[in-house]
Amino acid sequence: MGDPIAPVGGESVALTPQSGAACISRSNGVIMTQSNPTPGEPGKRPLIDVVIPVLNEAHVLEKSVTTVRQFVASHPQWAWRVVVVDNGSSDGTDRVALGLVEKFSDVRFVQLPQRGRGRALRHAWTQSDADVCCYTDVDLSTELAALPKMVRAILDEGYHVATGSRLMRESKTTRGFKRDFISRSYNILIKVVLFTSFSDAQCGFKAVSQRAVAELVPQVKDQAWFFDTELLVLAEKQGYPVKDIPVTWIDDDDSRVKIVKTAWEDIKGVFRLRWKLWRAMFISVARRAPVKRTVV
Repeated sequence: MGDPIAPVGGESVALTPQSGAACISRSNGVIMTQSNPTPGEPGKRPLIDVVIPVLNEAHVLEKSVTTVRQFVASHPQWAWRVVVVDNGSSDGTDRVALGLVEKFSDVRFVQLPQRGRGRALRHAWTQSDADVCCYTDVDLSTELAALPKMVRAILDEGYHVATGSRLMRESKTTRGFKRDFISRSYNILIKVVLFTSFSDAQCGFKAVSQRAVAELVPQVKDQAWFFDTELLVLAEKQGYPVKDIPVTWIDDDDSRVKIVKTAWEDIKGVFRLRWKLWRAMFISVARRAPVKRTVV
């Protein structure tokens, strides 16, 4: 893939890639690869980024990226990139990702020193020049057949946020009772406390427009799992259309998400967001209130 990474001024690194390969840069602990355009590649097709956040997923990453690449190849009306974002892995995930970058010109890799799915998505989306930014969990629990539906919702139907839903009538979901109960209870809580209309806040399958990335993502405070919920709530409350898309979803037996801890953090996030919305409403009302003047 070229010369090994070598520091320049203690801050950045550079490779001399072959045509269609990738260059690597490092800045303030963040490693990023960026693919060069492949010769003859049409430049007018909408560009779609599929972001895959990972944490210690060396054992499954290559298979997942290969599956995504094979699927998107069947939709050549759009140009695709697969962006692997690793934040905090210690099992060699970065080596697997860099090997994929070397092998495929449409794969990029970003490595962040800190953990958090929200942090990974924020960085990848805000640094992207794609027309649509998507993400899927590395376990591919959500069937990829819903991916083009999300892209069309953004490009053709006027939506700025699209989200997979495991809870719609048309959805087909396979998972254990405990996870299903917690998920349904959490989504009921969101509707009761935040008065939302979307059906599934935490499905790891979403797409956003450039405008949503620029205007909504900077407002999201959470860096972890609540990022998804906060993004959807802010979008809906600020008038951005959200497209709910039913998905086929199969529970991942290898999932290492700490369900109870994550659920508690999400509940705290819900009430933090409730306070934020109340405060914004009070400020808005106060600004519109007429000023009483005393005539002497």
